[in-house]
Amino acid sequence: MSHDSAFKGSQGVTTESGGKALWSVGALVVVKVDGTQTDGAFSFMEHTAPAGWESPYHVHEGVDEMFYILEGEMECYSGDDGEEVLHAGPGETMFLPRDVPHGFRVVGDDDCRMLIQVAPSGLEEFFAEVGVPAERMETPPPAEPDVAMLTAVAKDYRLEILGPLPK
Repeated sequence: MSHDSAFKGSQGVTTESGGKALWSVGALVVVKVDGTQTDGAFSFMEHTAPAGWESPYHVHEGVDEMFYILEGEMECYSGDDGEEVLHAGPGETMFLPRDVPHGFRVVGDDDCRMLIQVAPSGLEEFFAEVGVPAERMETPPPAEPDVAMLTAVAKDYRLEILGPLPK
């Protein structure tokens, strides 16, 4: 099989400052590779969340996530009740398998900047639908999340919002 027929997406290089920049779910999300480029196999994003940021507790149906921390620190709560706590800092990789409930919190006084790979793709489309184009390459101004809207839209992306992050 030739390389041309094996790769169905579009090849290319996304520069350090390139990609689709969004303010979404309280963070700066820069989509570096989307599902159209990988025939839906995966997407790859740079995600910067401010100190104290946390996601809702949620579960991705049939979707694996991998995080590589560039700067800052993050805790991940996983399992049915958030009983397992994982901590990752610069240079560390965190893998979250499909169908396992989880949520995140940025710990410490600094933003957390990470690379995220999601397989299969689709989460980048969720971020685009619930977000807005970033006005600047920095985290968005603080705002209360619209939980009802996030919960409704999430269903279209094999994502279920389960509630607030366990404390």
